[in-house]
Amino acid sequence: MTLVAITTGLNRASWVFGVLTLVALVFVLVCLVGAIASFASTPARRSLRPVAERLGQWGLWLAFAVASVCTGGSLWLSEVCGLPPCRMCWFQRICMYPLTVVLGIGAMRRDRGVWWYALPLSIVGTGLAVYHYLLERIPSLEGGSGCEALNPCNIIWFERFGFATIPFMALTGFVTVAVLVGVAVRHPGDAAITPHLLGSPDDPLS
Repeated sequence: MTLVAITTGLNRASWVFGVLTLVALVFVLVCLVGAIASFASTPARRSLRPVAERLGQWGLWLAFAVASVCTGGSLWLSEVCGLPPCRMCWFQRICMYPLTVVLGIGAMRRDRGVWWYALPLSIVGTGLAVYHYLLERIPSLEGGSGCEALNPCNIIWFERFGFATIPFMALTGFVTVAVLVGVAVRHPGDAAITPHLLGSPDDPLS
């Protein structure tokens, strides 16, 4: 690929990722408002319960989709567009990449117990992404982060909508996954079954 093609692809991809980040952010905020309304009002809880159960039926698949897009997006940026991942990027990848596998298997097995594996990865990844985003906004923090001098963690490769940088996109991805897994566990509907129902209780693989 030529430099012009790579630059054009990066510009287009960054806008696509920026829009997806904005959509995910709105989704998380709507879920937060809904959760607060349900906690504060019984009528609101009754009204929102069918929506939550419907979302919960597809929660694991949606979380898998989000993790897959984040994984594919990070690989696109580094392997196709040539953006070298910094130290903090790698730490976040360590949390995000396994989520694709874990959530994919959990969604196929309709396993509510997947939250034991997915939520810790999402929470740790969220903390790392927050810190990485702070490094971009407060470069003076770079000194204690252990990042490489030739590939510092505070470089902003692109920014969309005035706030959506790569770490912020990762942060939104982790939070969205955590919300979807939480809804899937809290409101499984008829789609979720416990792991032992997939086979005999005596089956070591069930």
